[in-house]
Amino acid sequence: MAMARAMRTRLAGIIAARLVVTTLLLGSAVAVGLVSPDTFPVAPFVLLIGLTYALNVGYLATLRLAGRAPVLVDLQFAFDAVLVSACIYITGGIASNFSSLYVLPIIAASTVRARRGALQVAALSATLYAGLVFAQYLDVAILPDTWWHAAPVVLPGILFAQYTVVSNLGGMFAVALLAGSLAERLRSARAGLEDASFEIADLRAFNDHVIDSLTSGLLTADAAGHVLTFNRAAGRITGAETPIGRDLRDVLQFTDELRTLLPELAPGTAHRTELPYRTPAGEVLEIGLTAARLQFPEGTTGYLVTFQDITELKRLERDARLQQRLTAASELAAGIAHEIRNPLAAVSGSIEVLKEELPLTGEQAQLMDIVLRESERLNETIRLFVSYARPQRQSRCRLDARHVLRDAAATLRNSVDVRADHVIAVDVPGEPIWHESDEAELRQVLWSLGTNGLRAMPGGGRLSMSARVESSSPDAPELVFAVEDHGCGIPDDQIDQVFQPFHSSFRKGTGLGLSIVHRIVSDYGGRIDVSSTVGAGTTISVRLPLPPASSPAVAPRALPPRKTA
Repeated sequence: MAMARAMRTRLAGIIAARLVVTTLLLGSAVAVGLVSPDTFPVAPFVLLIGLTYALNVGYLATLRLAGRAPVLVDLQFAFDAVLVSACIYITGGIASNFSSLYVLPIIAASTVRARRGALQVAALSATLYAGLVFAQYLDVAILPDTWWHAAPVVLPGILFAQYTVVSNLGGMFAVALLAGSLAERLRSARAGLEDASFEIADLRAFNDHVIDSLTSGLLTADAAGHVLTFNRAAGRITGAETPIGRDLRDVLQFTDELRTLLPELAPGTAHRTELPYRTPAGEVLEIGLTAARLQFPEGTTGYLVTFQDITELKRLERDARLQQRLTAASELAAGIAHEIRNPLAAVSGSIEVLKEELPLTGEQAQLMDIVLRESERLNETIRLFVSYARPQRQSRCRLDARHVLRDAAATLRNSVDVRADHVIAVDVPGEPIWHESDEAELRQVLWSLGTNGLRAMPGGGRLSMSARVESSSPDAPELVFAVEDHGCGIPDDQIDQVFQPFHSSFRKGTGLGLSIVHRIVSDYGGRIDVSSTVGAGTTISVRLPLPPASSPAVAPRALPPRKTA
């Protein structure tokens, strides 16, 4: 298909050139004949011009067939040789000055049909020229002289005529061989260039495929920082659409320090940093970024930036650090629980006996009540320590998570932390959510999260508790408990500390409730997401994995939009 298209293009150019040459050459002959009637007869040249135009109209009409019928191409150049012979015959035959015109169809044939076509036209031209001269010396009239009134021609001697014919025929074949050889070389060079172009195109497509297959974002920019390329992963991470031409510092939301540092990068060096990035959807990501100088082939420089979304990696690092702290605390709890609990029980029992047997003043009785109350609080703390450090064996069974949530909400409505202006709302789907778990542990998780939400709203407010199924893929469904309050919120620098032991923002808190929640969720292979805005509230989502076979038939519903941490 491509070769046929190229042949049609070359033939169209030859047709245009043929018309131009015919108009200039034969038209000038007609003009000379009109000015000097004894020089050229006008009528034959007008006939040749008309015949040439008619043939070229036919060539254009059959141009689409030239690729499938090469004989049509050969006929074009054969007719050209015949027209040149007619022109030479009209202008004196062997005495004509136009015998060199035979090289035009020969060269034209070589551009389309290479050496084979050039030799064919040369052979036909030689035959026509030799026959024309032979007929001229035998005094054979090819055309009657009565209608074109040719001027008498004085023929040269036989020896000179032989020399002229041989030299012209040799010139024809020499031109055919030379033009054919050049055409073959040009065709070979063109084929090599096409192959190289295909290889370059394939290599470029492969490089583009490799770059777009990278899981890391890749961005290149010129010396002014304007984005030149932006791979698929970069668009997926940032959510930006075709940022070509924009400043990379704005696209990646560089900090002021990094904006200043970027132009100072030396060739061969790279700068690694981490920075927050806010997507168009409002989600805040942590980006790990490497920027380096880029040398372009033309000698100019620019920038090469690679980056990754390390939000999940950072979360895992925080979880690992937290787990290390929790492990250390659990070992400490196991040690102190045994050493303190028994003496504390003896002290508490002794105080109760003394309080009943001794006559006490009011102040003394108040002091003993304080001792008993603080002993009870300390005992509760130790109990939580033991629960955290030495969790009881889980008694897991298949249960409906909706019932656990409703029971936990009912318990919270009757707790001491609920005020008259508190509202506890429950949102669950209509179909059961089955999960293999320990009911007591799930209740403890929901109780601790709900209690913290109520304490975060001392002036009242709405506490929303929900359970649903979310699924990032059909093979990874999750049971999601979400507890949302509209309280004081958690500062950004304290979000990572809420699950650490003894970290509490409330006066009545022991600092162990959320630590136990974290331990229970980790035991189930789940995770906890916290999003909070100071002064607006906090949403804590507990995500527990569900086996694919346990997924409910009800369509999963998305959580409410997360606030920015």
